[in-house]
Amino acid sequence: MISRLTGVLAEKSPPQLLIDVNGVGYEVDVPMSTFYNLPSLGERVTLLTHFVVREDAQVLFGFLSHDERSTFRLLVKISGVGPRTALAILSGLSVNELAQAVSLQESGRLIKVPGIGKKTAERLLLELKGKLGDALAAPASVAHGAQADILQALVALGYSDREAAAALKNLPDEIGVSEGIKLALKALAR
Repeated sequence: MISRLTGVLAEKSPPQLLIDVNGVGYEVDVPMSTFYNLPSLGERVTLLTHFVVREDAQVLFGFLSHDERSTFRLLVKISGVGPRTALAILSGLSVNELAQAVSLQESGRLIKVPGIGKKTAERLLLELKGKLGDALAAPASVAHGAQADILQALVALGYSDREAAAALKNLPDEIGVSEGIKLALKALAR
C-alpha cells in the first residue's frame, strides 16, 4: 500500500524514525544498516517501505536500497521469521553478508544475530538457498574451498566480512589455507 516515502527526517531513535511528509509524520522502523546511512535531522530522505498490517498494529518498515527491501520481503515469507526478526537479521548482517552466509551454508554467522537460534538459522539457510542471487552470494575469489576456509578464519579472528573479503582479493588463486591466512593477516595489519 505505501511503497515509498520522501520527506524530512524529523526524529531518529533507533530503530525508529519519524519522517515528515508535507505535515504528516510517519513512524518508520529501519534496520541499523539503513539507520547508519541516514542524512542529518532536518534533511530530506527517501525510503522504500514495506507496510505490515496486523490485528493489533500497522507498522511501516523502511529501507535505503531495493536489495534490503527485497531481502526483508524474502525473510518475512519464511515460517517463524516475522518482521522484527527480519529487521534484526538485516541489522546484524548486510545483504551481501547474508547472501554469502547462505551460499557457504554458515549457520554460525546467523546465530550471532540476536533472536536467531540454531533451528531458525538452519531453516533460513535452507529456505534462502538460491533465492538471494548468486551474484551477491560470494565474491568470485571465494569460489573454492581454501578461500572459503581463509575467510571463515579471518571472521573468527574478529575481522568484519568486508575486511576479510578485501584481504582475500589480493591472494593468489591457488594458495593453501595456512599460507593464505598468514598473507591475509599481514595485509590486514597494514
